[in-house]
Amino acid sequence: MKHFLRKSLAAMLAAMLILTGFSGCVRQPQTKPSFRIVASFYPMYIMAINITNGIKDVQVDNMAGQHTGCLHDYQLQSSDMQAISQADVFLINGAGMESFMEKVTRQLPKLRVLDSSNGVPRIQDESGEVNPHMWVSISSYMVQLQNVAAGLEKADPLHAKQYRANADTYLQKLSDLRRRMHEAIDTLPNRNIITFHEAFPYFAEEFHLNIVQTIQREPDSQPSAKELAETIRIIRKSGVKAVFTEPQYQQSSAHIVAQESGATVYTLDPAVTGPDDVNAYLDAMEQNLKTLQKALR
Repeated sequence: MKHFLRKSLAAMLAAMLILTGFSGCVRQPQTKPSFRIVASFYPMYIMAINITNGIKDVQVDNMAGQHTGCLHDYQLQSSDMQAISQADVFLINGAGMESFMEKVTRQLPKLRVLDSSNGVPRIQDESGEVNPHMWVSISSYMVQLQNVAAGLEKADPLHAKQYRANADTYLQKLSDLRRRMHEAIDTLPNRNIITFHEAFPYFAEEFHLNIVQTIQREPDSQPSAKELAETIRIIRKSGVKAVFTEPQYQQSSAHIVAQESGATVYTLDPAVTGPDDVNAYLDAMEQNLKTLQKALR
């Protein structure tokens, strides 16, 4: 009888372990999102995670990840095309930033593309080519944000109210930051600056800065000795005190220019890489504010 009770008790314990302790080790299937957004690169991704913040069944992916700054000459990978093909919406900056879009639309003609640049005033270079770095201006970024929110409301009516509420919250934060930046920057005495890479014309226009020279138009290129010498001559002649580089790219040329001209090197962040955080753009601009307050005194 005792032997039978021991066997029965052992069987009951085994059954309890299976139903309780062991069940915690079973991987539960993940719920498939009801709506998927693929953003072309980091600034669009940060915008999208703000608009979708707290909406559990909406997924946002950053196609280019942290492997690149701006998408100049970005080469699509097969994994990129696969991710885009599975998206309900492909969110892009537009204005020519995504030079690969012809390939995407050719292969995926039914893809819903949300172009954030619609209605944003364009800045052109001396050759007439549109500069696509509009998100670096807070005002332009706010227009882009409203475009994206409206597009998502239309594409995914189920979450329209949440998209709008999140967008309004983010817009208010951006508006407050823009006001504080103007209050701090507009009265600074020095307005002339030198930049590397053509990321800052929209930013400069918004805060009434004068870009005297852009040394390195493409971030993956290096200025020639002649270009460096000309930049040094311009700095000496104009009295420019600040040379601005970006944290994403090498700064060796900037330091040569600064050493030979007497200008000081500072860093401005166009927010093309950074943490996976809803406040990343705001934080980058806050740091830019501090930098400008120091550089333009």
